[in-house]
Amino acid sequence: MRRVVSLVPSLTEAVAVSAPGLLVGVTDWCTHPEDLGGAVRIGGTKNPDVRAIMELRPDLVIANEEENRAPDLAALRAAGLEVLVTEIRDLPQALRELDLLLVGVLGLARPGWLVDAEVAWARVEPVGELTAFVPVWRKPWMVLGRDTFAGDLLARLGVRNVYAGHAERYPRIPLEELAGSGCDLVVLPDEPYRFTAEDGPEAFPGIRAALVSGRHLTWYGPSLARAPRILAERLRSR
Repeated sequence: MRRVVSLVPSLTEAVAVSAPGLLVGVTDWCTHPEDLGGAVRIGGTKNPDVRAIMELRPDLVIANEEENRAPDLAALRAAGLEVLVTEIRDLPQALRELDLLLVGVLGLARPGWLVDAEVAWARVEPVGELTAFVPVWRKPWMVLGRDTFAGDLLARLGVRNVYAGHAERYPRIPLEELAGSGCDLVVLPDEPYRFTAEDGPEAFPGIRAALVSGRHLTWYGPSLARAPRILAERLRSR
């Protein structure tokens, strides 16, 4: 593989850090690492420019079943391009998919950051026994539900998502229900919705708010190696 297009910010970082120069196309949301060389921007994760991707003549297009739309991936396959679609619902699956992509498909040596990530999460110590809900959007309020990568990371840190058993993966929950949930904590990431100290905590008076980095909570790539420490610090802060 010599020419790769990535439609997933997490995987863009994973490939760019492990094999600089391999990426020829990335999405507008691919922000890490800062220097992506001459990689062409090909639109968003939900609305990529299929023709622009085809013109790049990639050997491989990397996608994710949650972040990218099936019709776009079907169009790329119909054009004769090879598309690898990852599925990541928890940490073990993320580590397996990263190993498959980087070593199995791209033929790279196993990167040191992936080993570091495995070690860091194997040694993780829970911050306590906390109950929480995790908004990912407002207007309407949406939270993490079942089978989410971020929810699995939080569980490993000792934070139980009260909506982990919901029938939907990202359910819409009325604000009144969230505010009256009796949880110890509301976890507010800065993506996909950018929650801040001034935008989010005020909706849940009486519930401690933990503002966390979305990149360390939801990205599966080099950020995983530092995520346990960074997330634990934010979850403990008051």
